[in-house]
Amino acid sequence: MSASPRVVPLERGGAATARAALERTIAAGGVVLFPSDGVYGLACDPLDPGAIARIYRIKGRDDGKPGAVMYFSPLAMRELVADLGPRAAAALSALLPGPVTLVVRNPGRRYPLACRADVERLGVRLLSGPLGGAMCPIFQTSANLSGKPAPGRFEDVSDAILGEVDLAIDGGELTGLPSTVVDIASIDDGGAWEILREGAISEGDLASSLASVGLD
Repeated sequence: MSASPRVVPLERGGAATARAALERTIAAGGVVLFPSDGVYGLACDPLDPGAIARIYRIKGRDDGKPGAVMYFSPLAMRELVADLGPRAAAALSALLPGPVTLVVRNPGRRYPLACRADVERLGVRLLSGPLGGAMCPIFQTSANLSGKPAPGRFEDVSDAILGEVDLAIDGGELTGLPSTVVDIASIDDGGAWEILREGAISEGDLASSLASVGLD
C-alpha cells in the first residue's frame, strides 16, 4: 500500500469529485478515509471480508467487535427500512440523518460482517452534508488506532493510518464528537430505547426527537 494515498479536498467545490472517488474506491475493494459528521472514519464495502479485515488491521482492533453500516442516501436504505417495524422506522425518520448510530433489529441478516457475532442486530447511520447522495453503503468505523481518540481534524489523522488507505477525503475540521449510539432493536416489542454510547446528541435531545414521533 502506498504511503501517499490520493487526497481529495471537499473545499472549493470538491464534493462531487469526492463522492465519485469514494464510490469508485469502495467498488474496487479499497479503503477510504472520510469525514463523518463529527470525526474521521474508515470505510469499505460492507460485503467485502478482505477489505473489512484490512480496516481492522490498520486500526489494530479486535476483529470480533461490530462496526456499523453507513448510508449517504435515504433511497439506499429503503430495503433495510422495509424490514423494520413501524416504531423503529419512525425512530429512523426522527433521528437520521444526524450524528446518531442506531442499532436496529436485522431479521434479514443483512451485512453480517458488520454485525459480527450477533447477526440479528445491525448498527446503521445516515450521513448528509457534502458526501450526501453517494449511493454506496459502507462499512465504517472511526479512523483511530485502537485505544486512541478519534480524530476531528484531517491533520490529526495518524500517519500510520493515512499511509494505509487508498483514498483520503479532507473535510477540514469537524466537531470532534462521535455519534451517539442508541439501541432501538426491541422498540417494536414494547422495549425501550437505550443509549449504548454517549456522543454528539444528548439524552434530552434524543428523547425530544423521539417524542415528536410518539416514541417515549
